[in-house]
Amino acid sequence: MNTPIRTHPRVVTTVAELQVAARALLEAAAGDDGTASLGLVPTMGALHEGHGRLIAQARAENDVVVVSDFVNPLQFNDPADYERYPRVLDDDVALAGQHGADLVFAPAESEVYPDGPPRVLLSAGTLGEKFEGAARPGHFDGMLTVVAKLLHYGQPDASTRASTRYRAYFGQKDAQQLAIVRRLVRDLGYPVEIRAVPIVRSARGLALSSRNQFLSEEQAEAALVLSRALFLMQERAAAREPLRPDDAVALVRSAPGVDLDYFEVVDPATLEPMAQNCAESPFVGDALVLVAATVGSVRLIDNLPITAGSV
Repeated sequence: MNTPIRTHPRVVTTVAELQVAARALLEAAAGDDGTASLGLVPTMGALHEGHGRLIAQARAENDVVVVSDFVNPLQFNDPADYERYPRVLDDDVALAGQHGADLVFAPAESEVYPDGPPRVLLSAGTLGEKFEGAARPGHFDGMLTVVAKLLHYGQPDASTRASTRYRAYFGQKDAQQLAIVRRLVRDLGYPVEIRAVPIVRSARGLALSSRNQFLSEEQAEAALVLSRALFLMQERAAAREPLRPDDAVALVRSAPGVDLDYFEVVDPATLEPMAQNCAESPFVGDALVLVAATVGSVRLIDNLPITAGSV
Protein backbone atom coordinates (compact mmCIF):
# COMPACT_ATOMS: atom_id res chain seq x y z
CA MET A 1 0.00 0.00 0.00
CA ASN A 2 1.17 3.54 -0.76
CA THR A 3 -0.50 5.29 2.17
CA PRO A 4 2.03 6.17 4.92
CA ILE A 5 1.37 5.26 8.53
CA ARG A 6 -0.18 8.17 10.41
CA THR A 7 0.90 8.93 13.95
CA HIS A 8 -2.04 11.25 14.69
CA PRO A 9 -5.29 9.83 13.31
CA ARG A 10 -8.11 12.25 12.74
CA VAL A 11 -10.96 11.78 15.22
CA VAL A 12 -14.48 12.11 13.79
CA THR A 13 -17.65 11.88 15.83
CA THR A 14 -20.51 11.85 13.30
CA VAL A 15 -21.39 9.52 10.43
CA ALA A 16 -21.36 12.48 8.03
CA GLU A 17 -17.82 13.45 9.09
CA LEU A 18 -16.67 9.85 8.75
CA GLN A 19 -18.01 9.44 5.24
CA VAL A 20 -16.62 12.77 3.99
CA ALA A 21 -13.19 12.11 5.49
CA ALA A 22 -13.04 8.50 4.25
CA ARG A 23 -14.10 9.55 0.75
CA ALA A 24 -11.33 12.16 0.57
CA LEU A 25 -8.69 9.69 1.74
CA LEU A 26 -9.84 6.99 -0.68
CA GLU A 27 -9.80 9.36 -3.63
CA ALA A 28 -6.33 10.59 -2.67
CA ALA A 29 -5.05 7.02 -2.30
CA ALA A 30 -6.48 5.70 -5.57
CA GLY A 31 -3.81 4.41 -7.92
CA ASP A 32 -3.57 4.81 -11.66
CA ASP A 33 -6.34 2.25 -12.06
CA GLY A 34 -8.67 4.34 -9.90
CA THR A 35 -8.99 1.72 -7.15
CA ALA A 36 -8.46 1.95 -3.40
CA SER A 37 -9.40 -0.13 -0.36
CA LEU A 38 -10.80 0.61 3.09
CA GLY A 39 -10.33 -1.48 6.22
CA LEU A 40 -12.71 -1.04 9.17
CA VAL A 41 -11.71 -2.19 12.67
CA PRO A 42 -14.78 -2.11 14.97
CA THR A 43 -13.88 -1.83 18.68
CA MET A 44 -15.38 -0.83 22.01
CA GLY A 45 -12.26 1.12 22.93
CA ALA A 46 -9.91 0.32 25.83
CA LEU A 47 -7.50 -0.73 23.11
CA HIS A 48 -4.56 -3.05 23.79
CA GLU A 49 -1.96 -4.78 21.61
CA GLY A 50 -4.53 -7.33 20.49
CA HIS A 51 -6.44 -4.48 18.88
CA GLY A 52 -3.10 -3.17 17.64
CA ARG A 53 -2.65 -6.40 15.70
CA LEU A 54 -6.06 -5.90 14.06
CA ILE A 55 -5.19 -2.34 13.07
CA ALA A 56 -1.74 -3.33 11.81
CA GLN A 57 -3.20 -6.04 9.58
CA ALA A 58 -5.80 -3.63 8.26
CA ARG A 59 -2.98 -1.16 7.56
CA ALA A 60 -0.96 -3.78 5.68
CA GLU A 61 -3.91 -4.72 3.48
CA ASN A 62 -5.67 -1.40 2.79
CA ASP A 63 -5.12 2.16 1.63
CA VAL A 64 -7.39 3.67 4.29
CA VAL A 65 -7.93 2.37 7.84
CA VAL A 66 -10.85 3.36 10.07
CA VAL A 67 -11.07 2.33 13.73
CA SER A 68 -14.43 2.70 15.45
CA ASP A 69 -14.36 3.39 19.21
CA PHE A 70 -17.82 3.00 20.73
CA VAL A 71 -18.92 1.35 23.97
CA ASN A 72 -22.18 -0.26 22.88
CA PRO A 73 -24.75 -0.30 25.71
CA LEU A 74 -26.78 -3.02 23.99
CA GLN A 75 -24.05 -5.58 24.67
CA PHE A 76 -24.15 -5.26 28.46
CA ASN A 77 -26.53 -7.22 30.66
CA ASP A 78 -25.29 -5.52 33.83
CA PRO A 79 -25.53 -1.71 33.93
CA ALA A 80 -22.66 -1.63 36.44
CA ASP A 81 -20.45 -3.52 33.99
CA TYR A 82 -21.31 -0.97 31.32
CA GLU A 83 -20.51 1.95 33.61
CA ARG A 84 -17.13 0.59 34.68
CA TYR A 85 -16.00 -0.33 31.16
CA PRO A 86 -12.84 1.76 30.51
CA ARG A 87 -13.26 4.86 28.37
CA VAL A 88 -9.82 6.17 27.46
CA LEU A 89 -10.21 7.79 24.05
CA ASP A 90 -6.91 9.69 24.10
CA ASP A 91 -4.99 6.49 24.80
CA ASP A 92 -7.01 4.66 22.15
CA VAL A 93 -6.23 7.29 19.52
CA ALA A 94 -2.54 7.09 20.36
CA LEU A 95 -2.45 3.30 20.01
CA ALA A 96 -4.50 3.40 16.82
CA GLY A 97 -2.04 5.89 15.38
CA GLN A 98 0.95 3.77 16.34
CA HIS A 99 -0.46 0.92 14.30
CA GLY A 100 -1.46 2.98 11.28
CA ALA A 101 -5.07 4.13 11.60
CA ASP A 102 -6.13 7.08 9.46
CA LEU A 103 -9.43 7.81 11.17
CA VAL A 104 -10.92 7.06 14.58
CA PHE A 105 -14.71 7.15 14.60
CA ALA A 106 -15.77 7.93 18.18
CA PRO A 107 -19.50 8.69 18.12
CA ALA A 108 -21.71 9.62 21.03
CA GLU A 109 -24.48 7.19 21.92
CA SER A 110 -26.99 9.66 20.46
CA GLU A 111 -25.24 9.46 17.08
CA VAL A 112 -25.54 5.68 16.90
CA TYR A 113 -28.99 5.49 18.53
CA PRO A 114 -30.58 8.90 17.80
CA ASP A 115 -34.02 7.77 18.98
CA GLY A 116 -32.77 6.07 22.11
CA PRO A 117 -32.60 2.28 22.48
CA PRO A 118 -33.63 0.76 19.16
CA ARG A 119 -37.02 -0.88 18.94
CA VAL A 120 -35.81 -3.26 16.23
CA LEU A 121 -32.77 -5.47 16.90
CA LEU A 122 -31.04 -8.01 14.74
CA SER A 123 -31.19 -11.56 16.06
CA ALA A 124 -28.10 -13.73 16.28
CA GLY A 125 -30.36 -16.77 16.03
CA THR A 126 -29.25 -20.19 17.23
CA LEU A 127 -25.57 -19.22 16.95
CA GLY A 128 -26.16 -16.60 19.63
CA GLU A 129 -28.07 -18.75 22.10
CA LYS A 130 -25.23 -20.94 23.32
CA PHE A 131 -21.97 -20.41 25.19
CA GLU A 132 -21.57 -16.64 25.73
CA GLY A 133 -25.13 -16.09 24.56
CA ALA A 134 -26.42 -18.40 27.29
CA ALA A 135 -24.31 -16.63 29.90
CA ARG A 136 -25.26 -13.14 28.67
CA PRO A 137 -28.77 -13.25 27.16
CA GLY A 138 -29.23 -10.68 24.42
CA HIS A 139 -25.53 -9.89 24.22
CA PHE A 140 -25.08 -11.08 20.65
CA ASP A 141 -28.27 -9.43 19.43
CA GLY A 142 -26.89 -6.13 20.75
CA MET A 143 -23.48 -6.80 19.24
CA LEU A 144 -24.94 -7.73 15.87
CA THR A 145 -27.14 -4.64 15.79
CA VAL A 146 -24.25 -2.24 16.33
CA VAL A 147 -21.92 -4.14 13.98
CA ALA A 148 -24.57 -3.95 11.26
CA LYS A 149 -24.72 -0.18 11.75
CA LEU A 150 -20.93 0.20 11.81
CA LEU A 151 -20.56 -1.82 8.63
CA HIS A 152 -23.04 0.55 6.98
CA TYR A 153 -21.23 3.62 8.31
CA GLY A 154 -17.84 2.40 7.10
CA GLN A 155 -18.97 1.28 3.65
CA PRO A 156 -17.34 3.54 1.04
CA ASP A 157 -19.76 6.23 -0.15
CA ALA A 158 -21.32 5.59 -3.54
CA SER A 159 -20.19 9.09 -4.59
CA THR A 160 -16.53 8.18 -4.05
CA ARG A 161 -14.75 8.51 -7.39
CA ALA A 162 -12.37 5.69 -6.51
CA SER A 163 -13.44 2.09 -7.05
CA THR A 164 -13.17 0.59 -3.57
CA ARG A 165 -12.70 -2.72 -1.84
CA TYR A 166 -14.09 -3.00 1.68
CA ARG A 167 -12.84 -5.22 4.52
CA ALA A 168 -13.67 -5.45 8.23
CA TYR A 169 -11.35 -6.93 10.87
CA PHE A 170 -12.34 -9.01 13.90
CA GLY A 171 -10.24 -10.88 16.44
CA GLN A 172 -10.31 -14.66 16.69
CA LYS A 173 -10.42 -14.25 20.48
CA ASP A 174 -14.16 -13.57 20.26
CA ALA A 175 -14.69 -16.70 18.18
CA GLN A 176 -18.46 -16.88 18.66
CA GLN A 177 -18.82 -13.22 17.72
CA LEU A 178 -16.70 -13.82 14.63
CA ALA A 179 -18.85 -16.77 13.54
CA ILE A 180 -22.03 -14.71 14.00
CA VAL A 181 -20.67 -11.71 12.07
CA ARG A 182 -19.68 -14.00 9.21
CA ARG A 183 -23.22 -15.34 9.09
CA LEU A 184 -24.58 -11.77 9.13
CA VAL A 185 -22.49 -10.87 6.08
CA ARG A 186 -23.36 -14.09 4.28
CA ASP A 187 -27.05 -14.24 5.11
CA LEU A 188 -27.82 -10.53 4.59
CA GLY A 189 -25.47 -9.96 1.67
CA TYR A 190 -23.21 -7.25 3.08
CA PRO A 191 -20.60 -6.12 0.51
CA VAL A 192 -17.66 -6.54 2.89
CA GLU A 193 -14.93 -9.12 3.36
CA ILE A 194 -14.55 -10.29 6.96
CA ARG A 195 -10.93 -10.79 7.95
CA ALA A 196 -10.10 -12.78 11.11
CA VAL A 197 -6.92 -11.96 13.05
CA PRO A 198 -5.34 -14.53 15.42
CA ILE A 199 -5.36 -14.09 19.19
CA VAL A 200 -2.54 -12.08 20.74
CA ARG A 201 -1.21 -13.59 23.97
CA SER A 202 1.09 -12.44 26.72
CA ALA A 203 4.51 -14.05 26.93
CA ARG A 204 3.03 -16.60 29.36
CA GLY A 205 0.01 -17.42 27.22
CA LEU A 206 -2.87 -15.35 28.64
CA ALA A 207 -5.08 -14.01 25.84
CA LEU A 208 -5.00 -10.22 25.84
CA SER A 209 -8.30 -8.65 26.89
CA SER A 210 -9.52 -5.26 28.07
CA ARG A 211 -10.82 -7.08 31.15
CA ASN A 212 -7.38 -8.35 32.20
CA GLN A 213 -6.71 -5.03 33.95
CA PHE A 214 -9.27 -6.03 36.58
CA LEU A 215 -7.25 -9.13 37.57
CA SER A 216 -4.86 -9.09 40.53
CA GLU A 217 -1.41 -10.62 40.05
CA GLU A 218 -2.58 -13.82 41.73
CA GLN A 219 -5.70 -14.00 39.59
CA ALA A 220 -3.73 -13.39 36.39
CA GLU A 221 -1.44 -16.25 37.38
CA ALA A 222 -4.41 -18.54 38.03
CA ALA A 223 -5.99 -17.56 34.69
CA LEU A 224 -3.03 -19.06 32.80
CA VAL A 225 -4.67 -22.45 33.31
CA LEU A 226 -7.13 -21.59 30.53
CA SER A 227 -4.47 -21.42 27.83
CA ARG A 228 -2.69 -24.48 29.28
CA ALA A 229 -5.90 -26.46 28.88
CA LEU A 230 -6.28 -25.27 25.29
CA PHE A 231 -2.69 -26.10 24.41
CA LEU A 232 -3.17 -29.59 25.87
CA MET A 233 -5.90 -30.14 23.27
CA GLN A 234 -3.62 -28.76 20.56
CA GLU A 235 -0.83 -31.17 21.54
CA ARG A 236 -3.16 -34.16 21.36
CA ALA A 237 -4.61 -33.03 18.03
CA ALA A 238 -1.10 -32.63 16.62
CA ALA A 239 -0.28 -36.18 17.73
CA ARG A 240 -3.61 -37.43 16.27
CA GLU A 241 -4.56 -38.76 19.70
CA PRO A 242 -8.03 -38.74 21.25
CA LEU A 243 -8.50 -35.29 22.76
CA ARG A 244 -10.06 -36.49 26.03
CA PRO A 245 -11.31 -33.00 26.97
CA ASP A 246 -12.30 -34.20 30.43
CA ASP A 247 -8.59 -34.00 31.29
CA ALA A 248 -8.56 -30.32 30.34
CA VAL A 249 -11.72 -29.70 32.34
CA ALA A 250 -10.11 -31.27 35.39
CA LEU A 251 -7.00 -29.14 34.87
CA VAL A 252 -9.02 -25.91 34.85
CA ARG A 253 -11.07 -26.93 37.87
CA SER A 254 -7.92 -27.66 39.82
CA ALA A 255 -6.81 -24.02 39.63
CA PRO A 256 -7.69 -21.99 42.75
CA GLY A 257 -10.14 -19.17 42.19
CA VAL A 258 -11.10 -20.26 38.68
CA ASP A 259 -14.80 -21.03 38.19
CA LEU A 260 -15.22 -22.91 34.91
CA ASP A 261 -18.34 -22.15 32.87
CA TYR A 262 -17.70 -24.31 29.79
CA PHE A 263 -14.96 -26.13 27.93
CA GLU A 264 -16.13 -27.44 24.55
CA VAL A 265 -14.68 -28.83 21.32
CA VAL A 266 -16.89 -27.57 18.49
CA ASP A 267 -17.20 -27.33 14.73
CA PRO A 268 -15.52 -24.02 13.71
CA ALA A 269 -18.38 -22.89 11.46
CA THR A 270 -21.52 -24.08 13.25
CA LEU A 271 -20.20 -24.13 16.85
CA GLU A 272 -21.95 -27.46 17.31
CA PRO A 273 -20.18 -29.82 19.75
CA MET A 274 -18.10 -32.49 18.06
CA ALA A 275 -19.16 -35.97 19.11
CA GLN A 276 -16.36 -37.77 17.29
CA ASN A 277 -12.58 -37.79 17.70
CA CYS A 278 -12.66 -36.48 21.23
CA ALA A 279 -12.74 -39.20 23.87
CA GLU A 280 -11.90 -42.52 22.23
CA SER A 281 -10.85 -42.35 18.57
CA PRO A 282 -7.78 -40.54 17.18
CA PHE A 283 -8.54 -36.92 16.35
CA VAL A 284 -8.84 -36.04 12.65
CA GLY A 285 -9.87 -32.89 10.82
CA ASP A 286 -10.34 -29.44 12.33
CA ALA A 287 -12.06 -28.14 15.43
CA LEU A 288 -12.30 -25.10 17.66
CA VAL A 289 -11.81 -25.41 21.43
CA LEU A 290 -13.76 -22.88 23.51
CA VAL A 291 -13.36 -22.07 27.18
CA ALA A 292 -14.95 -19.55 29.54
CA ALA A 293 -14.37 -19.08 33.25
CA THR A 294 -14.72 -16.48 35.96
CA VAL A 295 -11.56 -15.55 37.80
CA GLY A 296 -12.36 -13.45 40.84
CA SER A 297 -15.14 -11.25 39.47
CA VAL A 298 -13.79 -11.20 35.92
CA ARG A 299 -15.26 -13.35 33.17
CA LEU A 300 -12.62 -14.52 30.69
CA ILE A 301 -13.00 -16.30 27.37
CA ASP A 302 -10.40 -17.98 25.19
CA ASN A 303 -10.25 -20.40 22.29
CA LEU A 304 -7.87 -22.23 20.02
CA PRO A 305 -8.35 -23.67 16.53
CA ILE A 306 -6.83 -27.16 16.29
CA THR A 307 -5.97 -29.34 13.30
CA ALA A 308 -4.95 -33.00 13.30
CA GLY A 309 -1.22 -33.37 12.80
CA SER A 310 -0.54 -29.63 13.03
CA VAL A 311 0.86 -27.54 15.86
